[in-house]
Amino acid sequence: MNSFGLSPLLRQSLQGQDITHYRTELLQKAAQHPDAQTLLDLALIMQLTFENEQAEAFLTAALGLQQTFNLAHAGQDALRLLVVKTPGDLTANTPIECILENAPVHMDVVYVGPGLAWPTVLPPHDLIFVAVGEADTHTPVLAELARVLAHSVTPVLNRPQYIPQLSRSAAFELLHAVPGLQMAQTYRLERAALERLGTGQDALEALGLNLVYPFIVRPLGLHGGIGLCRIDQPQDLAAYLAEVGAELFFVANFINYASSDQLYRKYRVVLVGGKAYLAHMGISSHWMVHYPYREMKEFASRRAEEAHAMLHFDQEFGQRHAAALDGIYNAVKLDYFGFDCAETTQGELLVFELSNALIIHACDDGAVFPYKNPQMHKIFSAFYTMLQNRVGAQAAP
Repeated sequence: MNSFGLSPLLRQSLQGQDITHYRTELLQKAAQHPDAQTLLDLALIMQLTFENEQAEAFLTAALGLQQTFNLAHAGQDALRLLVVKTPGDLTANTPIECILENAPVHMDVVYVGPGLAWPTVLPPHDLIFVAVGEADTHTPVLAELARVLAHSVTPVLNRPQYIPQLSRSAAFELLHAVPGLQMAQTYRLERAALERLGTGQDALEALGLNLVYPFIVRPLGLHGGIGLCRIDQPQDLAAYLAEVGAELFFVANFINYASSDQLYRKYRVVLVGGKAYLAHMGISSHWMVHYPYREMKEFASRRAEEAHAMLHFDQEFGQRHAAALDGIYNAVKLDYFGFDCAETTQGELLVFELSNALIIHACDDGAVFPYKNPQMHKIFSAFYTMLQNRVGAQAAP
């Protein structure tokens, strides 16, 4: 079996196809010829089938053999892109394979991190894109990349020194003064502090936190709603901590963003070179909207609303929040990133989190979501154009 990429496998997985047979084939191949590319493919399959420990082991083995890999071939005159990643799961890096699927780009990836220094020899490239996502564990590698790339003669997109400010706690300081934008201040708390909060409102005041019930809590480093809970009263917190064994948490006030019909609408917006695009709009009866496929598939009216929001994004959502969107881009200073958000009952843009590693893809079932792939390809085209423009600007006299 030939090497394959993230997009085809993710597409099969999201559309309910069994991808475990690839694992069997790859394991047999690795047993005979344990080359780096086979091991890297195995790591990807294991990630998509939620076998995280095995995925980490295969990725470590692959990187023990080589540090750079080809992600996409293209013609002789194609744009040559070098992508910088760090070892981790699918949330660790920008899923650029999905964004540039089928684009005329020759793409190589170099992995850096603990034990993986910046190589002295790199594949030929016209641009460097830093795909390393924001995370506490990535802070050292991002700092080292900032040093290495500070004087790069090749254009660098998503400069690494700006990525740490995307964290939930830092983002509030970055954005809270942006006009037309609201964001709950996020606190990083150790387990012992949370246990104190569970004793009641007096503990909130004693710790000097701008928190009131209800507030939301989640373990550090988790995404996709995993471990996220709304705490309505002190006893809820005690029950939560009995179930969750983490030692560090993010805590923030809950801001009710239910619309007049008591449904919650969460938008995923990406900024490509400063221009905003809608990647999806989830509509749910529950406040925790983790793109509710079940509800979106069940209600044709919700899909129709998402389709309308995509078609008229520039004239409606984008126009309503133009100042806030410009403010976010100017504050963050990254070429590409995204954020999950909603609209408050007062009409402000309510930002939940920023990320440069959101999974943006064109892998949904076109029969159910016929409007989504055209929208995603609009984003992908804008991303490719941004790359072309940066190469063109570099080449201009």
